[in-house]
Amino acid sequence: MSQRKILVLHGPNLNLLGMRQPEIYGHDTLEDINTALFEQASLAGWEIACRQSNHEGQLIDWIQAARLDGTTAIIINPAAYTHTSVAILDALNAFEGRVIEVHLSNVHKRESFRHHSYVSLRADGVIAGLGSQGYHAALEAVICQTA
Repeated sequence: MSQRKILVLHGPNLNLLGMRQPEIYGHDTLEDINTALFEQASLAGWEIACRQSNHEGQLIDWIQAARLDGTTAIIINPAAYTHTSVAILDALNAFEGRVIEVHLSNVHKRESFRHHSYVSLRADGVIAGLGSQGYHAALEAVICQTA
């Protein structure tokens, strides 16, 4: 397994960041977040791939591919699939690297159905409520804990 490869997965509706409910999700676009993550990873000497899909099966395919391509860690914001997808949990359980779950909003201050996460059953860490800075904290954690 490579020591320097990270996959960042963004779930459904995150392609609308910056336009969709900025009072909850912030004003940064997905492109803003990904660009900043590329810069942060590059400065630390890491390779990073950022992908977004509104389709559960596509996210699962990317997780499964990460098992075979030398990916060290997955940072995932499963969005609404957090609360519904046993299939994403199963795919993550088959991945041997680190998994960090990220949420832009504090899900525990929101509707009660958002308080449960299937992904958390596999995640090595969970970051919620820090907005786009949560992604940077997750990336820093992976870099520091894997170095």
